Amino acid sequence: MSSKLQSTGHRAKDYQPPAQGSLAAPEANAEAIHFLSNLRYLSWKLHIMEQHSQEFIKFHILPMEHKMSLVKQDDQLTMTRSVKEGEEMKTEVTFFPGSSTVGFISQAANLVLLRVMAWRQTVPNNARFLALDTEGKLCYSTYQALGFQTIEVDRQQVRVFIVEQTVHSVKGVPSSCQFYLLSDGHLAKRIQVGSPGYCMIPKMPVLREKEEIEPRPVFEKKPLVWEEDLELSSRFLDRKEELRVRHAGYLRQHPEARALVADFLLFLLLRQPRDVVAFAAEHFGPFASRRPPPPALRSSTRRSPFRSPSPGRPPA
Repeated sequence: MSSKLQSTGHRAKDYQPPAQGSLAAPEANAEAIHFLSNLRYLSWKLHIMEQHSQEFIKFHILPMEHKMSLVKQDDQLTMTRSVKEGEEMKTEVTFFPGSSTVGFISQAANLVLLRVMAWRQTVPNNARFLALDTEGKLCYSTYQALGFQTIEVDRQQVRVFIVEQTVHSVKGVPSSCQFYLLSDGHLAKRIQVGSPGYCMIPKMPVLREKEEIEPRPVFEKKPLVWEEDLELSSRFLDRKEELRVRHAGYLRQHPEARALVADFLLFLLLRQPRDVVAFAAEHFGPFASRRPPPPALRSSTRRSPFRSPSPGRPPA
């Protein structure tokens, strides 16, 4: 078969929702979108990036082969669908806008989703997802839990969890598949409802055991005694000595600071005022650069600079 396919069918076209008065465009419901958003350990919420599938039936008279390619480009999904019956090849390209594929489950994502359902043993029975039918049209897809059953796999009796997926085609009849899933999500058996054949694994896989998540350790808060910590104590002593040397050097460069403090303490002890803060403000007030010059004759009853005069009474 040549790698270059000649298109004898429909040309590329954009996906268009049904016209007004006909069936509404299929949309995933809130439960389906919520179920996908809760798959925290799966990246991209099962958004499809690229998928290629191929199915064929080998009849001696009229062999059939179906190929489908899904590729996400920018904000749209491109579907290339090829159908070959005998020597006749038909190719169709359809573009789906991103807004119409919210909640879409591809075949690859369906396998991952089934494994998650088997692992959690939870099926969103009321959820309505989006899928592609056999004609490549968007339609609804639902899941239903059918319970547990014991089957034989590789001469071993194993317990499986059965999930049925139904694709509700827009024009045709619904098609259902039953998936028999092992405890860790491995697919053991697949049955197409209405078909006499089925698929089954020939060898029992190594089951993955559920990991027990250990609780986080709890560390009690202990009081910090820095005197008993050698590193903190060493830092404290180094910082203390650094400040002592810096302060001593500053006082040596500014001897007037020591004289001002000594003069204030001497004056404070001589007067012994009740309001030390007001006394300090009055003592150091003349040194303020923004303070207006004091009057030539001061009153002996002048008030504290931190208190406003009584209403109706002029300042002394």
